[in-house]
Amino acid sequence: MARMKHKHPSRWTSLVPLLFAWLMLHAGPAQAQDPTGSEAEMLARIVHELQALEPLIQKAESAAIPEVRIRFRYDWLRRDLARVRAGLETHLEAAADEPRTFAPLRGDYRR
Repeated sequence: MARMKHKHPSRWTSLVPLLFAWLMLHAGPAQAQDPTGSEAEMLARIVHELQALEPLIQKAESAAIPEVRIRFRYDWLRRDLARVRAGLETHLEAAADEPRTFAPLRGDYRR
């Protein structure tokens, strides 16, 4: 079956993979510079990078065109990123033998 193309696709549809690619590019050099860096240090760096995404998300949100049929849900993206950050922070702060549960990510940012 042929894939239907949207008349006005959202230019932010691929924002999530781009955000995570940006995160990996910026978190990666620290590990390359310090091969002895611990896992906890790398996870803490990821937490920091997730927090640093907020200005980029705000900029993308302010550039959004309100008249498009399908809009990117920045509030859902922020909620999922906050869950990821909270999970990392909980892991960094918790004892190794403490079991944890996390709410599932939404993963779909279109409305």
